Amino acid sequence: MVGLHKSEFRNPVVRWIDERLPVFTLMDKEYSKFPVPRNLTYMWSFGGMAMVILMTIIITGVFLAMHYIPHTAHAFDSVERIMRDVNYGWLIRYLHSNGASMFFIVVYIHTFRGLYYGSYKHPRELLWILGVLILLLMMATAFMGYVLPWGQMSFWGATVITNLFSAVPFVGESVVTWLWGGFSVDNPTLTRFYSLHYLLPFAIVGVVFLHIVALHITSSNNPLGVEPKGPQDTIPFHPYMTIKDTFALLLFFIFYFVFVFFYPNYLGHPDNYIPADPLVTPAHIVPEWYFLPFYAILRAVPDKLGGVVLMFASILILFVVPWLDTSPVRSMKFRPLARPFFWTFVASCLLLGYCGAMPAEGIWVPLSRVGTAYYFAYFLVVLPLLGKLEKPLPLPTSITERVLGGGPVPAAAAAKPMEKA
Repeated sequence: MVGLHKSEFRNPVVRWIDERLPVFTLMDKEYSKFPVPRNLTYMWSFGGMAMVILMTIIITGVFLAMHYIPHTAHAFDSVERIMRDVNYGWLIRYLHSNGASMFFIVVYIHTFRGLYYGSYKHPRELLWILGVLILLLMMATAFMGYVLPWGQMSFWGATVITNLFSAVPFVGESVVTWLWGGFSVDNPTLTRFYSLHYLLPFAIVGVVFLHIVALHITSSNNPLGVEPKGPQDTIPFHPYMTIKDTFALLLFFIFYFVFVFFYPNYLGHPDNYIPADPLVTPAHIVPEWYFLPFYAILRAVPDKLGGVVLMFASILILFVVPWLDTSPVRSMKFRPLARPFFWTFVASCLLLGYCGAMPAEGIWVPLSRVGTAYYFAYFLVVLPLLGKLEKPLPLPTSITERVLGGGPVPAAAAAKPMEKA
């Protein structure tokens, strides 16, 4: 019949739907027959994990929203009611709160993998930028969610972080008043944070969709950083990657459930089980663990405005990494000089995270400054200079020859197809 899509599915119901709305053909093309490099490792499973955990957080969040009351007089008690009186409310809440931590763990590993293997290089710059945008939206969503239980750390964390915007010249005070919905962190603040916390995950889903579309246009990078030369260098996504990703996801969910069932509050703060009290300041105000490196950068600078600028710059600088790294070679497997600098960068991030959890006094302040200095030096000095000074190892001629055995080619010659891709 003219106008109908010709479906190849045998099931009559599936074929009837697919001829009128070819979603099954699209899924088969993009998630079954889609070619991926044959040498992908388990490090490439974290993107799929992130998507599954995001769905878990959204579903549990919808159920929590049915019982949560966004009012300063009732928020804390409504959370306690969810924990004690709602059927399996404790499980839903622990899946949600620990799911946020798992989401950040997976995304951070995914990001560091991208940095190590050069997944931000041509032609995947926009793919990388969309990933950084997802990270920014995650941070905003997580911060607003941390305020909702309305415990001591929720209240004072919101007060400290929103007050940072007052350092912005001319408009800072107006921005803080707008964020608060008044002249202090109060009920309007909680209401608008609740609204945005519910809305932003769906915005994340939209950006994730664009991220996947961009990935399917440029295809995945691989540990060698060499583009596939033909069908012999690729395999279908299903069943090879689906089985591998499912196995990795099951292992990660075991890790996730250990926290949910045995250590549900390990990644939280005990002060958040105390109702918010504007008259009692906690001894040590700290954000959630996934914000600690950026919190350390904020406190490393004695000037308030300077600290705020550096904290936001530490995230925004990721947007321009594709243009800061001048090396013609993607993967650090072939960059012996770059590898120690990269692992020093990872160590500096861990150091900043630990310093952020400590009081802003004693040795922790100079250590934070050292970590901050190296964090920015890695992007602004190390990556640009290494690209010009480093001599990479010879690259393999193709993925297949590397997997099955084959001779290398000079890095400069192998880089030319990458530049044309």
